[in-house]
Amino acid sequence: MITINNLDFGYKSQPVFKNISLGFEKGNIYGLLGENGVGKTSLLKLISGLQKPTAGTCEVDGIAPFNRLPKTLQKIYFISEDFAIPEGTPINNVRELGMFYPNYDESLFFELCKELDVDPTRKYAEMSFGQQKKCLISTALALNTDYLLLDEPTNGLDIPSKTLFRQVITKHATENRTIIISTHQVKDVENLIDPIIILDHDEVLLKASFREISHPQS
Repeated sequence: MITINNLDFGYKSQPVFKNISLGFEKGNIYGLLGENGVGKTSLLKLISGLQKPTAGTCEVDGIAPFNRLPKTLQKIYFISEDFAIPEGTPINNVRELGMFYPNYDESLFFELCKELDVDPTRKYAEMSFGQQKKCLISTALALNTDYLLLDEPTNGLDIPSKTLFRQVITKHATENRTIIISTHQVKDVENLIDPIIILDHDEVLLKASFREISHPQS
């Protein structure tokens, strides 16, 4: 479980979060929503250990990810919106990553590439942006981490590819995995995410399931 308690975070004089508390349980596909600049990417970086809270705590299964312990990092995979293009081919890249992630499944990687209609033996540099992203999504799912963090995953995908993305996420989500999808394009994932978390101006505006939103208590 991901647990965030009384967390503050900011960049120099610019606060991003003030005293927020959140929990992410396994078996759910969370939608992290909000306008650009409200902290969606920053929250994913805090969870993945790329940033450190200025106050409060962020823990993954009871351990602060910023401590960079291998046993914690092996549970997390993060695809940033502004990802760096890997060198070489997707299959060579995922094999290198697979040496660190103990649950890597190469047969699943090839299955995912087929489902997303990409060639894992073609060099990343020769692919379109959408093809690169689909290869990274295949990589992320094939590494079989407990926590999968996706930052604006549908950006750069055409309409058929967005449909394929929703299909593979739904198919390969499990009760032992937590998936967090950060997006400002809600229509791309509206039938996929539940619960949803809305960020707005350094705070959590809403955290609720669609059932709770649709049937509020009187």
